[in-house]
Amino acid sequence: MKLNKYIDHTLLKADARKAAILQLIQEAKDYDFASVCLNPSWVALATEELAGTDVKVCTVIGFPLGATTPATKAFETAEAVKNGADEVDMVMNIAALKDGDDATVLQDIQAVVEASGDALVKVIIETALLTDEEKERASRLTVEAGADFVKTSTGFSTAGANVADLELMRRAVGPEFGVKAAGGARSYEDAVAFVEAGATRIGTSAGVAIMKGEVVNGGY
Repeated sequence: MKLNKYIDHTLLKADARKAAILQLIQEAKDYDFASVCLNPSWVALATEELAGTDVKVCTVIGFPLGATTPATKAFETAEAVKNGADEVDMVMNIAALKDGDDATVLQDIQAVVEASGDALVKVIIETALLTDEEKERASRLTVEAGADFVKTSTGFSTAGANVADLELMRRAVGPEFGVKAAGGARSYEDAVAFVEAGATRIGTSAGVAIMKGEVVNGGY
């Protein structure tokens, strides 16, 4: 298993400075990770630094609460893609899902899909805040809206990914759709377990440690 190509090497802290972002990018080059995942203000820099590599630039939309309007998320997406983003990880409207307002959830995701051009769209459903029924419904709505991945978590809520949620999400979306586990991968063994549970991408700030076989406490 080429675990490195499952990893979105992630740094989303508000106080992450340029030196830390450049280190993240260099690590992604060194380990040939799937992508770097960083806040939108760093997309242009990452695009420039990763030119000529196959490491993708991933950013976040409506992050971390998902409570902005569809129009705002669409604008943010278009700006990110213009700056070079290959992938966008949007936070769905969590309150709308919990209220049973599936039409609003669909509209919200579709606005980002339509603005994304050729960029991949991953939908963060924030599993820690949902019941199993809501996780399944959110996953199915993600497919219906035309996105490419369903993603467990922002890393900013009460918990990250776990095997049970990944298995549930994989059942909900079928065998071919993208499933991203975010947060919770603290070791190589954790990452392998997530892949075996159905993850096709893993978002983590511990990518280097995972590849070295080390165990990390805390972090995304």
